[in-house]
Amino acid sequence: MPAPPFTVVFELHPRFRDTDAMGHINNAVYVTYLEVARQEYWKRFSDIQDYRRVPFILAHVNIDFRAEALVHEVLEIATRCEWIGTRSFAFVYEIREAHRRRLVIEAMTVQVCYDYEAKRSIPMPAELRRQIEAFEGRSLARSAES
Repeated sequence: MPAPPFTVVFELHPRFRDTDAMGHINNAVYVTYLEVARQEYWKRFSDIQDYRRVPFILAHVNIDFRAEALVHEVLEIATRCEWIGTRSFAFVYEIREAHRRRLVIEAMTVQVCYDYEAKRSIPMPAELRRQIEAFEGRSLARSAES
């Protein structure tokens, strides 16, 4: 079964500070690019524009590097929510060079629903689950394969 389409896709122009001495995008910068993708996702899906009110915290990042990217290249970042569990949910990402569509990275992050005042995880809010599934256009119940 083919993977669902990416829900949010946008272009990013790397900054000089994102590079190493050879002009390659430094591998550590991709974690920031994933954060930018989550912010873009949240802006498009939610009417909450105050990012301090986002009810989750990053718990896990996995990145597979497929090819180099250079400072002069435009990158296309794509993301979607992959699954929702009882207290957490996952985003998957692809970053490609925008012109030739060369795959640069594939990544996955897990976010845990979090109460910042109590400093503890919380169950996935039912309304948030409903909103994300409506935005994605499909059920995101976590399967045994996720």
